[in-house]
Amino acid sequence: MSEQNFNEVQDTATENEIVTDTPVEVPQNPEETRKRKLLSVIDYIEIFAIGVCAVLILFSFVFRICTVDGDSMNNTLHNGEKLIISDMFYTPERGDIVVFHQTGHSNMPLVKRVIGISGDTVTIDFDTWTVSITDNNGTVTVLNEPYINIDTPVHRQSGTHTYVVPEGSVFVLGDNRNDSMDSTDFINVGYVDCRRILGKVIFRYSPMDKFGTIE
Repeated sequence: MSEQNFNEVQDTATENEIVTDTPVEVPQNPEETRKRKLLSVIDYIEIFAIGVCAVLILFSFVFRICTVDGDSMNNTLHNGEKLIISDMFYTPERGDIVVFHQTGHSNMPLVKRVIGISGDTVTIDFDTWTVSITDNNGTVTVLNEPYINIDTPVHRQSGTHTYVVPEGSVFVLGDNRNDSMDSTDFINVGYVDCRRILGKVIFRYSPMDKFGTIE
């Protein structure tokens, strides 16, 4: 075979390959197109439904929503603010802000800060609002509480008082110390049974300018 014929055969093969590899557009079946669109819509609906169910489960068994009522936690929390709380695997610790059912005649929920846990001896100087904790080992700690508000001039009590926190309970105070119904009020609150704690405050979602975690 001559060189010219060989090149012609090669060029023809190349052209055939190009023609063979060129994609061919196949007209789509309108019915098939509708089915695909319907399946896509169903997929989105399923994803949305699963998301809604997941949120409902979370807020039924893991998280709860509550609203601050009153001024007892000023200036940390304010009346009307919206909070997310959780009691999942929760054990109270000093400094936690918790929501609990009132232990007095009313069963209304209250939000306060945990000051003493089981076995602690809490000593409060009501004139200066100095709070010290003596734990089970006899270690004394004077609390550093930059969050408290003591601007209200009228003190509910005076002098120094000591409270021994019983087993399975916590001692709570409001950050607005002179305007708070808390564990120093044995008629309405007193020591809080841990079983009455609804959860620890973990997040503030309203108002938006204060959106975030709470210390």
